[in-house]
Amino acid sequence: MIPLLLSFLLAVPSSAAAPTVKDAQAFMDSAEQTLETLGRRSAFSSWAMQTNINYSTEWLAGDADNAYSAKAAELARQARKFDKLKLPADLARKFLMLKLTVTAPAPLDPKEQKELSDTKVWLESTYGKGKYCPASTTTCLSLDDMEDVLRSSRDPQRLQEVWAGWRTISVPMRPRYQRFAQLSNKGAQDLGFADTADLWRSGYDMKPEEFSAELDRQWEQMKPLYLALHTYVRRRLTEKYGKAVMGDDGLIPQQLTGNMWGQSWENIYDIVAPPKAKPAFDLTEQIKKAKLDEKTMVQYGERFFTSIGFPALPPTFWERSMLTRPRDREVVCHASAWDVENGQDLRIKMCIKQNAEDFVTIHHELGHNFYQRAYEKQPYFFRGSANDGFHEALGDTIALSVTPEYLKTVGLIDTVPGPEGDIDLLLKMAMERVSFIPFGLLVDQWRWGVFTGKIKPENYNQAWWDLVRKYQGQKPPVARSETDFDPGAKYHIPANTPYSRYFLAHILQFQFYRSLCQQGGHKGPLHRCSFYGDKAAGKRLGDMMAMGSSRPWPEALEAATGQKQMDATAVLEYFAPLKAWLDEQNKGQTTGWN
Repeated sequence: MIPLLLSFLLAVPSSAAAPTVKDAQAFMDSAEQTLETLGRRSAFSSWAMQTNINYSTEWLAGDADNAYSAKAAELARQARKFDKLKLPADLARKFLMLKLTVTAPAPLDPKEQKELSDTKVWLESTYGKGKYCPASTTTCLSLDDMEDVLRSSRDPQRLQEVWAGWRTISVPMRPRYQRFAQLSNKGAQDLGFADTADLWRSGYDMKPEEFSAELDRQWEQMKPLYLALHTYVRRRLTEKYGKAVMGDDGLIPQQLTGNMWGQSWENIYDIVAPPKAKPAFDLTEQIKKAKLDEKTMVQYGERFFTSIGFPALPPTFWERSMLTRPRDREVVCHASAWDVENGQDLRIKMCIKQNAEDFVTIHHELGHNFYQRAYEKQPYFFRGSANDGFHEALGDTIALSVTPEYLKTVGLIDTVPGPEGDIDLLLKMAMERVSFIPFGLLVDQWRWGVFTGKIKPENYNQAWWDLVRKYQGQKPPVARSETDFDPGAKYHIPANTPYSRYFLAHILQFQFYRSLCQQGGHKGPLHRCSFYGDKAAGKRLGDMMAMGSSRPWPEALEAATGQKQMDATAVLEYFAPLKAWLDEQNKGQTTGWN
C-alpha cells in the first residue's frame, strides 16, 4: 500500500508548486482584461457624476470606483506570489504597473473598501458643488464667479472676501480627508509599500528617495528665475496697493496674484507690465473680436495637432464633450481630458470662457486626448505616458507654440510684433509658467507629509502655509487656523490627483519644445519658435507617444529629445532675455522673504 500511495502522491501536482513565468503571464493576461472592463465602467460612471452631480450619480460613481479599486488591490496582492520570479522585462514592468494602478489602493476589509470609495466621491463632489454665499446678498458665487473677481477686480477688500469665501467650502472636508489618508495608507501597506507617498513616488523608474532628490535638483536650477520674478512682481504690487496691504515681510498676499491659489499670475499682468510697454495685441480681445465660440476655440486646438500630422478627433468627441457650464445642474468645471473607452471615446470637460487662458488650456487638454489615442494599441498596463509628467507636458509643449507667428498664421492677429516686444511677451509667459513652478512642487510635499505621518492632522493647515511661504513666498490675506482646511480648496487634493506631474511637466514641456524647434531648424530666440505645420515634429512626438508607458521614461525622453535626463536648462534658455531684464529692474531690491 505504501508504494502505491507514494506513486499516487507523486502523480498529483502539488498545489504549493512554485509559480512559473507561464503562470505569471496567464495571471497578467486575466488581470488586464478584468481591469479594463471595470475601468471602462468606472470612467463612464465618473463622467456621469462630474457632469451631473446628484445623489444617484454619486452613488454610481462610488460603486464603480469601489469595484475597480478593490479588484485592483486584490490583484496586486495576489501578484506578490510572483515577486521572487525572474520575469521578462515587459512582464515585470506590467506587474509594477499593476501595483501602481490606483492612487488610493483599497484595504483588505470590504467595509473599509466601500468607505474609501464613498469618501473619495464625497470629497470630489463637495468640491464640485462648492459655493460661497455672502451674508450681504442672496446670490451665491461659484468658483468660476470668484475667479472672475480675482481676474478683474483691483479692490483688495473684494479680493480678500472671495479668497476667504472660497475656502469655506473645504472646512467640512478636514475629518473626511484624515480618514481617507488612513484608509489609503492601509491599502498601500497591504501592497508592500510603506505608505501612499511611497507608492506614488515608486512610479518614476527610480527609487522613491531618488525621485524626491531629482525634484529638489530641478527646483534649485529654476529657483533663481522664480526669485527674480517674485522680487519684481512684489515691488510692482507694492506700488499699486501700498505697504498697508502688502506688509514688509517680503511675502506676496495670495489674493493679489489674480489666482485663487497664487499659482499663476498672468491675470495681473496689467499691474506689472513694463512702464513703456505697448502690447501689440491682447489675445482675449482678439478672441472676442473674432467672435470665437467655445467649439470654435477647441477647433483651433485640434487644427494645431492635425497640422503636424495627427488625425482629426472622432465625431463622438464633439457629441459627448462638455464645453460649457450647463445651467440646469451642478458639474465639476475643472478642465480635464477623458479616454472613456481606450481611444475610441475621447472627450474633454471644461466650462470654456472666451479668454486667452482657456485658449491655452484647450491646447493642453487636447494634448491628453491625442496622447491617449496614440498609445491605444498598447496592452492595458502600458496605456499611459512614460511618466505622468509626460502626459501633462505634451499639451503645454503645443501651447508654447502659440506664438505671435502662429496667431498670425491662423488669422487671430494681423501683424507679428517685432523684437522690441519680446520682454513684454516673455514677462507674460513667465507670469503664467514660472509663477507656477513652486506651487507644482509644494502640493505633493504637503500630501507626502500627510501620508508619511510627518504632518499630523492637528497641523494640516499650518503645514500647508509653511510650504506656501517656503516655496511660493506668499501669505494668506487673513489669519488661518486649524479649523480651516485650505489644502482642500485646491481641486487636486479632494480629487486625489498626484501633483508632481505638473512640476515635471513644466520642465519637460520646454525640453520637448526646444528639441522640436532645433530639429525644425529654427533660427533666432527660442521663444519665437512655432512648429505649427511641421510634420517632422509631429512624427517625433508621435513616436514617443505611441510608446505609452511600455518603456522607462528616459527611453521615451530620448525618443523625443535625444536626451535621457530631465533638464531645466531649456526653461532657463527660453527666459534668459527676461532674466537679464529682471535683474536690471531688481537692482537695489531685497530678494526673497522672511
